Amino acid sequence: MKGSPQVSVLLSLPSPSPEWSSFTLGPFTIHAYALCILAGIIAATVMTSRRLTKQGGEPGVVLDIILWAVPLGIVGARIYHVLTHPGDYFYDGANLWDVFAIWEGGNAIFGALLGGAVGAYIGCRMSGIRFWAFADALAPGMLVAQAMGRLGNWFNEELFGLPTDLPWGLEISAANPAFPIGLPPETLFHPTFLYEMIWNVVGVVLILAIERKVALHWGKAFGVYLIWYGLGRSFFESIRVDPSEMFFGIRTNVWAAYAAILIGIILIVVQSRRHTGLPVSVYVPGREWKGLDPEVESEEFDSDPANHGDDAVPPADENNVAATSTSNSRL
Repeated sequence: MKGSPQVSVLLSLPSPSPEWSSFTLGPFTIHAYALCILAGIIAATVMTSRRLTKQGGEPGVVLDIILWAVPLGIVGARIYHVLTHPGDYFYDGANLWDVFAIWEGGNAIFGALLGGAVGAYIGCRMSGIRFWAFADALAPGMLVAQAMGRLGNWFNEELFGLPTDLPWGLEISAANPAFPIGLPPETLFHPTFLYEMIWNVVGVVLILAIERKVALHWGKAFGVYLIWYGLGRSFFESIRVDPSEMFFGIRTNVWAAYAAILIGIILIVVQSRRHTGLPVSVYVPGREWKGLDPEVESEEFDSDPANHGDDAVPPADENNVAATSTSNSRL
């Protein structure tokens, strides 16, 4: 085919790492890694806000939640990373202030999930939003944020995988402290952060597609997120070459990925049994937003008090009968 030789050459070219990772703006140093994380947070916030508002939440209420979730998520991400990479921060002559140097990279998503969950719970309690309603609205946005955040690893030349001779192998400077000792300078590596970016984007499409067919409420959309991300991360983590704590010969984050898959499965199974109907509102009883216009409500959210049952309504294709959710959970 005409032009195929040029295409072949392009595909065979290794992927270079960027020559810069920060720039100065007056007295400040702006790190590309931080910009990627910030862009991810903004994208996830916008996406989550639109999804929650579509379900009857007050416009902007997501901001009240992320003001708690984001800071605690960042703290959790850093603590988790430091605890799972103690050799990078605690050794003879180490500068302990490096523990706080998050702009140099080292923010673990599993720690962010733990810290962010605590912050989100606090924010939801204060705003009156059901925790699981927020989590479901957040699920695809989390994958978007993680995909954008992974781009920061490219700028930092970090978290790459095993050596490879594949056409898209990543060039890493031999002067990089993370470059494996003993390998030739021209060695190419798997761009594991790119693999994870692609995996996360596919996950967004998957969740949105499933939601068109099945009602993913009561934390089930977030359960799908945990399963999907855990499956991908368990593989990508296994081919990375950066140091990590090991338990029974398996990297710490692989164990965490397995835990995410298990939690996701349990969440979907348990919530499917506890809540067989659709939620009446994204708000807990008594905390509903009074400014809600009737036309804003979706057909899957019934505002008739007679049909509230125990805070759930039956699916739209059933008769007008109270749902059989087995708990009156405020989550």
